[in-house]
Amino acid sequence: MLASLPKGIKDENLIVGYESKDDAAVYKINDDVSIIETLDFFPSMVEDPYLFGQIAATNSLSDVWAMGGRPIMALNIAAFPDGMEPETIGKVLKGGAEKVIEAGCALCGGHTIVDEIPKYGLSVTGIVDTKRVLTNNGVKVGDKIILTKPLGMGILLTAHQCEIDTKEDFDMMIKSMTTLNKYAAEILFKYKINALTDVTGFGLFNHLNEMLDDKASAKLYINNIPSATANVKVFAEDYYYTGGSQRNEDAIKDKIDFGNCPEWIKLLGYDPQTSGGLLCSIDANDADKAMEELSKLELKSAIVGEIIEKDSKCIYMV
Repeated sequence: MLASLPKGIKDENLIVGYESKDDAAVYKINDDVSIIETLDFFPSMVEDPYLFGQIAATNSLSDVWAMGGRPIMALNIAAFPDGMEPETIGKVLKGGAEKVIEAGCALCGGHTIVDEIPKYGLSVTGIVDTKRVLTNNGVKVGDKIILTKPLGMGILLTAHQCEIDTKEDFDMMIKSMTTLNKYAAEILFKYKINALTDVTGFGLFNHLNEMLDDKASAKLYINNIPSATANVKVFAEDYYYTGGSQRNEDAIKDKIDFGNCPEWIKLLGYDPQTSGGLLCSIDANDADKAMEELSKLELKSAIVGEIIEKDSKCIYMV
């Protein structure tokens, strides 16, 4: 579909456009500064409008850090039903504004339309050192793969909608989805990173496949893949997963050698994440040092694998 769009005159200053399947667009201003542009919005997945605003904003801001930059300015993108209580709308916008401020970013207005289904998100502008733009496909053989948030948000959301989750499950889900990737990014940026993305709707396996870009393969360590709570395993084994998980499986399953991987870990890898963590391909010499710092953050990071020479499968579970 995108291949059929008219491209116009090629702009040499457009460092990253939509052709590369990357997280955001990057436009070179000069040899020192480039601009990052991204936007994201979605319908509410939780009942609390304030939490919805926080989650949506956290998710929208993430792609700037995934490109190696920092957000500087944001605009609201919103759709609310005609007649929705102003107080409820205010809570959504307050949740979003608080996360924008926490990110060190300026909220500068936005645009709202009337729609039957509430939707909210942000258009975000960031800046990055032109020489240090991070793309999602620069992996090097020998790199270690770090994931900065545990998985299982789609599974926990499904369990919550079915009213079988615990308070611990819900609290951890909200904590993960409202934690800015700013803090993990600020640590990772100190080290030699070869590729960076965030894990969102396509799940771990598909986002990793994009990073490999048909140029390399990866080993994932079955025992190192972090789940948000102990109940994620229980819910996954009872097949509380989303339609997005099934689509993710259909897209990637033939490219993975699962070995002795348990079924619930497969579902964890397919699981679509809302406002997920950063997925980093980092020089092996820096991985342990980065992990020492990341381990001081509230959410669990892990070295989940390594980049290997391209093989017949893109991912090997070991």
